[in-house]
Amino acid sequence: MLTPLDAVDDAGIVISLSIFLVAAALAVLSGLAWRRERDRRMLYVTLAYAVFALRGIFIFVEGPLEGVVDSEILEHTSPFLVVIALLLFFVAVSRR
Repeated sequence: MLTPLDAVDDAGIVISLSIFLVAAALAVLSGLAWRRERDRRMLYVTLAYAVFALRGIFIFVEGPLEGVVDSEILEHTSPFLVVIALLLFFVAVSRR
């Protein structure tokens, strides 16, 4: 029987997978733009999207890998990756 808590867990998995897919697609598109333009700022944006995609994968695999990998490590890594990505976006915006 499906409980509301099961639905919340399923929604979290879908959301984290969609975060990964969108961030990965944006990383690929911005990487292609960087290849065409060779602008260093686009390289930083590409890296920031890649870090967001990495965060999405970490959240997505956190549940299935709970017994194999300490989930506390993945739990603390996720906010760290967000800070890194935001810093990369800041560097991309502030550079000339």
